[in-house]
Amino acid sequence: MQTLPHHYTVSAAGKPEGDVSLYAAKLETISSAPPAEFGGPGNRWSPESLLVAAVADCFILSFRTVASASKLPWMSLDCEVVGKLERSEGITKFTEFVVTAKLTVPQETTEEKARLALEKAEVVCLITNSLSGKTHLNTVVIKLE
Repeated sequence: MQTLPHHYTVSAAGKPEGDVSLYAAKLETISSAPPAEFGGPGNRWSPESLLVAAVADCFILSFRTVASASKLPWMSLDCEVVGKLERSEGITKFTEFVVTAKLTVPQETTEEKARLALEKAEVVCLITNSLSGKTHLNTVVIKLE
């Protein structure tokens, strides 16, 4: 890892109608639009879906690091995140993120060690640590025989 602080630069361009284009060096351009809940087409990534996706992505990447450091053997991790957007204290914001993590591990991996690694991934995820909404973790550990 590089020394902190890190800086991430993203640019956006849009017109009165249509998609917003999101750019970053060395990355593919992403088209964004409002979600259906805000009158958009509902078939593009939106700022809301990108934020919730960042929570899921960061959880899995954090878990990889935790599992590697704890020498936890695992096979796959599926993560679903539901972000709750509501009016709170006079502003519209995400107030809660429910993370459901389904971890598949080999038979020799103990369920307790797997759950501890999932819980640690939740604690160290820099995206959820940067948000004001509360995070709730639901875990499922599947042992393959």
